[in-house]
Amino acid sequence: METKEFMTIDGIPVEINGEKNLLQMIRKAGIELPTFCYHSELSIYGACRMCIIEDHRGNLDAACSAQPWAGMEIRTNTERLRKYRKMILELLLSNHCRDCTICENNGNCKLQDLAKRFNIEGVRFPNTATEPVLDSSSPCIVKDQSKCILCGDCVRMCDEVQNVGAIDFAGRGSHMTISTAFDEPLSESNCVGCGQCTAVCPTGALVARNDTQRLWKELDDKNTKVSVQIAPAVRVALGKQFGLSEGENAMGKIVAALRRMGFDEVFDTSTGADLTVLEESNELLKRLESDKAKSGFPLFTSCCPAWISYCEQNHPDLLPHLSTCRSPMQMLGAIIKEHYSSSSRRLVHVAVMPCTAKKFEATRPEFKNGDSPYVDYVITTQELMQMVGESGLVFEELEPEAVDSPFGVMTGAGVIFGVTGGVTEAVLRRLSSDKSTAGLRTIEFRGVRGMEGVKETTVMVGEREVRIAVVSGLRNVHNLITRIKGGEHFDFVEVMACPGGCVSGAGQPYVPEKERGERGKGLYSADKLSSIKRSEENPLMMTLYNGLLKGKVHDLLHVHYTGSGKEK
Repeated sequence: METKEFMTIDGIPVEINGEKNLLQMIRKAGIELPTFCYHSELSIYGACRMCIIEDHRGNLDAACSAQPWAGMEIRTNTERLRKYRKMILELLLSNHCRDCTICENNGNCKLQDLAKRFNIEGVRFPNTATEPVLDSSSPCIVKDQSKCILCGDCVRMCDEVQNVGAIDFAGRGSHMTISTAFDEPLSESNCVGCGQCTAVCPTGALVARNDTQRLWKELDDKNTKVSVQIAPAVRVALGKQFGLSEGENAMGKIVAALRRMGFDEVFDTSTGADLTVLEESNELLKRLESDKAKSGFPLFTSCCPAWISYCEQNHPDLLPHLSTCRSPMQMLGAIIKEHYSSSSRRLVHVAVMPCTAKKFEATRPEFKNGDSPYVDYVITTQELMQMVGESGLVFEELEPEAVDSPFGVMTGAGVIFGVTGGVTEAVLRRLSSDKSTAGLRTIEFRGVRGMEGVKETTVMVGEREVRIAVVSGLRNVHNLITRIKGGEHFDFVEVMACPGGCVSGAGQPYVPEKERGERGKGLYSADKLSSIKRSEENPLMMTLYNGLLKGKVHDLLHVHYTGSGKEK
């Protein structure tokens, strides 16, 4: 019989079952130790010391870096530990911007939360915080050095998970900062705009750019018609903030809220995703029959703008192997602008996205008709939540409403674009010869679902065996590309920069790694409730191809990237 191992936490025995550090054991025991620098998906840094514990001999250690062992006895809440934690918080606050009421992270700041939790009523040390030093050069991210506490979360996220390395520690001692190489602006660095650094920053030193105030002015202009599209992943991310469960589909309430705020037309980006499925699946079929299939490189998806920038900067030799399809956001934006081109009112088109990099995508010259962008504003899920709050709308009491015609028809295949593996599954539904319900369920079990960073599968397309990879997180992308350049063969590769896909994009409310799956389940549930499961069965598609898109498919739905991926 196997002997179980235990340790004692605050007098309570807790079984050791493969936990890597004391912090995991303590949280398993139902105790929430404070941390700034700990994230389960990042390496152990142990810098903030907020999670210090005391053993039975009176020795102190950081719970995040100490390993548990059988018979160990620790305490987490002694007078000495409380004193030390308060001291750490006071020292951080003494060198920190304290204009909480005008901070972008007000109400969502870990430093603010812990100061309240530990009842910090005053700081005994003089405030040595520097004046705000803003880097607002990027269309995606704003950096304020005065709010940085040097926890290193952003540095490790950018390097370890995203393999970008745009920021790092610079200087020594009290002069240490988080900086780009040579302290150049973010827009001139190798930042790809994915925003994952903002997702883990605990204090608002790095935040997504906020464009809501400019957008309010557009909504107040009676001579301007404002249309908006909502990305699939948005509907399952903001509900929890308004009293719904994590991953619950709030699309109908979002539509209602946008109308109440003054948007004239509300559409679903899933319609653009259906177009992407048709164009991308056709592109894959042509590629399988062409000489490019013999090149040794697969067809890479092109929906994710952070991945496009990463490819342009790090693997420009792969640009010919990117799908020429525009992202669903840009496809729908181009169609809407084309449809309303004869309107007597000035048209402004807005996209609500889970992604900060979409802000940069909207500024790219490839997605402009002359000087006019197809998407004028991109706001994140968090910005939408802010606008709902400013409007005074009681979100949970709104009656759900449907999106508008003439682009109000979409399929379940378009909805699942928001989760890793969704693009691939939608394409497989299009290419599969078995159109039955059983055929759909077979595709579900082809290995493309799930939150794993790399998934691989093999399917039959006609008489040909096609090897597919689904990858999320740019470090995983780098590793897969290394394998491909080493001679491993794939025919089709779906890439999303954010781990887990758009459901955990940096523009969404932050969700821990273990809870990301709930948002994915929400999209698959929406797919199940959709009466049309395959993009080619969407009646709107044929209407578009025979009408508005006739003779304009290449101009409105496709793009060729040439390597201009830096944010200018």
